[in-house]
Amino acid sequence: GMMLENMLGISVAMAESTDSSSGSSTMSLLGLIIPMALMFVLLYFIMIRPQRKKDKAVKEMLNNLKAGDRICTIGGIYGTITSIKDDTVTLSVGRDNLNMALARWAIRSVEEVTIENDAKELN
Repeated sequence: GMMLENMLGISVAMAESTDSSSGSSTMSLLGLIIPMALMFVLLYFIMIRPQRKKDKAVKEMLNNLKAGDRICTIGGIYGTITSIKDDTVTLSVGRDNLNMALARWAIRSVEEVTIENDAKELN
C-alpha cells in the first residue's frame, strides 16, 4: 500500500541522513522493523482479539444450552432443544416436531424469543 511505502521511505531517508555507516544500517533496520511491528499490533487488535472474544462468547453460549432453548443451526434450521447428551443435541423441528440429532458445535445462536404458537409462520 501507499501508506506503507511512505512510512518506509521516511524511515530510509532518516537512516540515510545519519553519518556513520554502522549507524545507518541499524537505523534502516529499525526503520523496517518498527512499522512492521506496528502493523502486527494493529492486525492483532483488528482481527485476532475480536475473533477470540467471539469464540469465547460462542463457547459460553454452547455450554449454557438447555432443553427448551430455541436455537438456529449453522445451516439455518430453527428448532427447539429437547435434550442434550454430551456433544449431541436433539432438536424438535417444524410443525410436525421432527426429532433431529446434531452436533453441539453446529448451533449458531440461541434465539431470544421462544416461538411456540407461531409454528405455522416458520414453515
